[in-house]
Amino acid sequence: MAVPEPTDGAGAVRPGPVPRVERIALTPEAARLLERLAGIHGPLMFHQSGGCCDGSSPMCYPRGEFRVGSGDVLLGRVGGDTPFWISASQYAYWSHTHLTVDVVPGRGSGFSVEAPEGVRFLIRSRLFTEEELADLEAEPPLPSGTERLRP
Repeated sequence: MAVPEPTDGAGAVRPGPVPRVERIALTPEAARLLERLAGIHGPLMFHQSGGCCDGSSPMCYPRGEFRVGSGDVLLGRVGGDTPFWISASQYAYWSHTHLTVDVVPGRGSGFSVEAPEGVRFLIRSRLFTEEELADLEAEPPLPSGTERLRP
């Protein structure tokens, strides 16, 4: 479902950025873990590469410790203001799906900040509805790693 346009309370649409279809979300468990990890490590970011060796799991890093490249796409922000980046090649596979970050027991990659906690982040997905797909087609392209974004 499309994110509703912001209004002024009287029904008039407020000027501002065009709302986008939500592409990425957190489960409540993942949101709690992300908040706790941010308290330890400071502002965080996610990156989903889709490669081997845990590359199919989202990696969580202190913001700025992973360099986003021109081949990365910003899917959105989760947990308030945590950017979630995905490699362009992985995005090509998952562009028709809504992704949800979950957390499960087990050790993931040693590079992701949740690894010492005995849990790992995991992606769950669902196909976008026909309505969401139509809304997505009308949206401008997602920001890439070549664009200057606030951290």
